Amino acid sequence: MKLRKDIWETVDFGKVVKHVEVNERDPLKRANAKYVSVEHLETLNLKIQGVAPEEQPTFSRTFKKGQILFAKRRAYQKKVAIADFDGICSPHIWALETNGKLIQELLPFIMQRDAFYDYVNANSAGTMSTYLKWPALSKYQFKLPPKDEQEKILSLFLTLEKQIEQTEAQEGNLRKLRTKLSNELVSTEPKFGSLINGNCRKVNLGDLAKESRATAKNPLEEGIERFVGLEHIEPGNLKIKGSGNVADGTTFTKVFEEGDVLFGRRRAYLKKAAKADFKGLCSGDITVLKANPKNILPELLPYYMSADPVFEFAVSNSAGSLSPRAKWRDLSKMELSIPNLKSQKEILEVFHLLDKNVEELSNQKATLKKLKHKLLDEILG
Repeated sequence: MKLRKDIWETVDFGKVVKHVEVNERDPLKRANAKYVSVEHLETLNLKIQGVAPEEQPTFSRTFKKGQILFAKRRAYQKKVAIADFDGICSPHIWALETNGKLIQELLPFIMQRDAFYDYVNANSAGTMSTYLKWPALSKYQFKLPPKDEQEKILSLFLTLEKQIEQTEAQEGNLRKLRTKLSNELVSTEPKFGSLINGNCRKVNLGDLAKESRATAKNPLEEGIERFVGLEHIEPGNLKIKGSGNVADGTTFTKVFEEGDVLFGRRRAYLKKAAKADFKGLCSGDITVLKANPKNILPELLPYYMSADPVFEFAVSNSAGSLSPRAKWRDLSKMELSIPNLKSQKEILEVFHLLDKNVEELSNQKATLKKLKHKLLDEILG
């Protein structure tokens, strides 16, 4: 792609982009609105990942289809998305529009560059929950190509984005299949093809796992270097997707070990559960579970805890209004049936095969994303 970078204009972000602040107070409109929080935006993913299942009383700022949603709280998480519907968002999200000099669809790609987040991180205020203010962001400077070159650049990145989305869709279909199998397995009358033939016995979740409440007073001295919050666990993904550094500071003290299952007990409707592949600290909003090997193969426990019936039971037994939480003492009473250990081993082999294919697609998607960001820096830098 031949570009005339020598004629590109240096502009302030605030000269070509504005954040739109329109609030919705009408009860009837609010009742039918779709609510989006920071949790529904995913790092470096331009698609909104879902909506809240009910009205969020503290949300009032509207957004329109086509606007760019940017999480200004903990902006280092790199959460930018293109709205594909109208809705109401968290006060921690800005709805952004360009003024015509910059093509609207190109804006999120500019905001995915490393240089953008270097500036954002350097100009955010606060410690534990950093916050970006508009006057600071409006002064961010970048090179603005002429319109004809913007269109060429946009075409390239939209093509890459389409390839990423196609790979993601294939990965998503396999994840849905895995969830379907888990859902049929977690029942008082479980199903799993021909691998279950009346060889089941009734148990409670508490028979399959126990809660760990271990804590660390001096985590670094105990060799614990990383921590996990709910934001590091994504729905439908049994792998922890990120972590923070204990050395950078954290209020978390709860310890988890490699092989434990981390279950998001706060707002369980978000369906967050993952298997730990390292030792670390986690939020108090996460329940740490250890498998009982007498009743269940430890590697099979994550597939049980990530099943929809478990989350539904957790939601129905949660306490609190704005931020409901489920307690293990209640969740452990959920009734189900499990096959014998021999059948569990065969079932686990099926899940492992599915996970292998999911991992391959995930790696392919990661390669495409790396290419995209390499080109972002080379072309827009």
